Amino acid sequence: MGKIQEKKNALIEKLHQEMELHGGIMKTSELYELPMDYRKIQQFVEEGIIERVKNGYYSIGFADKSEETMISGLFPDGVLCLETALYYHGYLETRPACWQIAIDKNTSKSRFKMDYPPVQPYYLEPDILMTGAEEFPLGEGKMFLYNKERLICDCLKFEEKLEREVLQQSLRKYIDEPEKDVQKLLEYAKLRKVTQKMQNRIGVWL
Repeated sequence: MGKIQEKKNALIEKLHQEMELHGGIMKTSELYELPMDYRKIQQFVEEGIIERVKNGYYSIGFADKSEETMISGLFPDGVLCLETALYYHGYLETRPACWQIAIDKNTSKSRFKMDYPPVQPYYLEPDILMTGAEEFPLGEGKMFLYNKERLICDCLKFEEKLEREVLQQSLRKYIDEPEKDVQKLLEYAKLRKVTQKMQNRIGVWL
């Protein structure tokens, strides 16, 4: 085996290791650090060693990965919210077809220009984005998910985005939660400016 091939094999091995560390998806800037230049990236795409997921993002075997792994790899800085979060908290039986993700309003809108998996971003102020967000395993990676108190407040704030039955069912399930944190719920309600809605909808049951 020639030195050029040995060098290439070593790079491919390192690429596989780094892909695993990054949840199966890497940005162009991360590939540059391996180091790979633009020409090498294009060569590897043409040879089928890596695949271009979308502009600026590359993967190995992306088409074979689950939606969960794709989402955690593409949006590690986002927070699952609304119906998607309701599903992962067990409030909905079926995961919505579209992934609802809260994201810093200053992030590039182009990140969400993709056909699959379908994603619906909610752009929030950075100072409130991570309030109530908790990390949990998703697919082969990790993702953030709003806790139940923050989630209920956001559902009230964006109630026009939810089906009436979904909202009512979620409020009832939260009321029945044995480990709900009412104090935290009230704090988040004030933060999200839904205190009156909260009192009107479920205040009497808390």
